[in-house]
Amino acid sequence: MKQPDSNLLKDHFEKIVDIAIRLGVLSLLLMWCFDILKPFILILIWALVIAIAIYPIYEIFVKIFRRKKTLAAVVLTVLLLSVVIIPSGLILYSLYEGLNYFQEIYNTGKPLIPPPGGNTANWPAIAKPIVDFWHLASDNLQEAILKYSDQVKEYGGWLLIELAGIGEGIIYFSFSIIIAGFLLVYSNSSFVVSQKIFRKLAGKNGDNFASITVITIRNVIKGVFGVAFIQAIMAGIGFFVAGVPFAGLWTILCLILAIVQIGLGPIVIPVAIYMFSVTETTSAVFLSIWLGIAFLSDNVLKPILMGRNAPAPMLVIFIGSIGGFIYNGFIGLFLGAIILTIGYKLFLIWLDTENQG
Repeated sequence: MKQPDSNLLKDHFEKIVDIAIRLGVLSLLLMWCFDILKPFILILIWALVIAIAIYPIYEIFVKIFRRKKTLAAVVLTVLLLSVVIIPSGLILYSLYEGLNYFQEIYNTGKPLIPPPGGNTANWPAIAKPIVDFWHLASDNLQEAILKYSDQVKEYGGWLLIELAGIGEGIIYFSFSIIIAGFLLVYSNSSFVVSQKIFRKLAGKNGDNFASITVITIRNVIKGVFGVAFIQAIMAGIGFFVAGVPFAGLWTILCLILAIVQIGLGPIVIPVAIYMFSVTETTSAVFLSIWLGIAFLSDNVLKPILMGRNAPAPMLVIFIGSIGGFIYNGFIGLFLGAIILTIGYKLFLIWLDTENQG
């Protein structure tokens, strides 16, 4: 039997060693780059999402400013920052007061749910079950909190930290908007790079995957976050104008419930009932009508902003939002839904591609 040539074996060994060294250096470089970018990854991803979502609006601004792309990007960025920062300041201040209040009443042992106000004595008999349930919820919740005080401290503390981290999330979001403005200025080159990346990852299906990703991001932004933001703002206006205690806290909770597709009902219905018990009937009626419009507005807004096709099943958006919130805090509430929805869409396309093959 002919023995392998020693020179050939030596040549193969040298090639293997050379490839191993290259891969090792490349892996080290990639890990190093990842460690450097790790503190900014969420900001960069969110900036990319914002840039993709507002690109059609950016094109309109470019036409308005006669093809001056930099000016259009600056104006759009300033407008977005104004929309985010000004309402957020009011809401965060109210949220801070609300969290301090709940912590105070927990430490003093007062009922977390206040008992019915004096006006409930004048309510008609048909409302008696609501008042009775209110009394029961106020008393029983306080007993449950005292019974499971250790668990309440553990999980309640975590929830307070996450809600308090909303301010940090808004700061991240603001930086993401600024970076998105730079991405818009260089949108042509960014589009070319993204196409090359998708083609490298998915081959001939790269362009299709890129197109679906862009469409999905815009549908989620408009159909989920856009509607949730409008509903929360409407509810927040009602809370602040009517003088609802801790309006910022209820506004944030409305935004979260709207994003996870539960809706505003668990917040606006108890608030309306509470306001009937502590304020004059006329003010409570106007507030209830306004909150009812905000509660039902998604039935009108979603078809307008998104069309007939939902970006993903409600369960996918719900799991993505909750998982993102647990994993990355407030900003993860948004990114989690987007990333999981994109993954869901691309997985379905991949399945169809395999079947066609």
